Amino acid sequence: MPAKIRLQRHGKKGQPFYHIVVADSRSPRDGKFIEKLGTYNPLTNPAQINIKFDRALYWYSIGAQPTDTARSLLSKTGVMMKYHLMRGVQKGAMTEEQAEVKFQNWMKDKEARMAGIVKANEEKARGEKKTRLDAEKQVNEARAAELAKKRLAEIEAKKAAEAEAAAEAAAEEAPAEEAPVAEATEAPAEA
Repeated sequence: MPAKIRLQRHGKKGQPFYHIVVADSRSPRDGKFIEKLGTYNPLTNPAQINIKFDRALYWYSIGAQPTDTARSLLSKTGVMMKYHLMRGVQKGAMTEEQAEVKFQNWMKDKEARMAGIVKANEEKARGEKKTRLDAEKQVNEARAAELAKKRLAEIEAKKAAEAEAAAEAAAEEAPAEEAPVAEATEAPAEA
């Protein structure tokens, strides 16, 4: 039975989520499997990979062939590096302690690079958010200025209307007041 380490698709349309499994190469993609080794979520940035390290190393060492994507995931998590170092120990190229030191140094370096990527992504997101907020602030200020102009125009129009109404009222009151005075002056002339 040729075993393969491969991905089994889960999740919904447009939002894939994968299980990393060991399965018979003849079984269907999402079908029966021998053992679940972990999960892979490509939607997060950086992608989230959870693998049972010892079990993945065991299956790879006994000959389970990974697919291209599974090989990439195993490489990113360090399974392939650990296997490579174990083969060096078996051949006598280095001691087990040396191999462990090399592996730990590699993992520290890998974690530092991943932390750098995460930090860069956070900085980028923070920068994008700041530019969005600045653009929104400018739009809001422009709207507020436009609204202030409209209100000022309305107030001026209202004042002009009130002044015009006051002028009309004054004009109406002035002839009414002058007419009785004219009548009063005319009345004594008749008498």
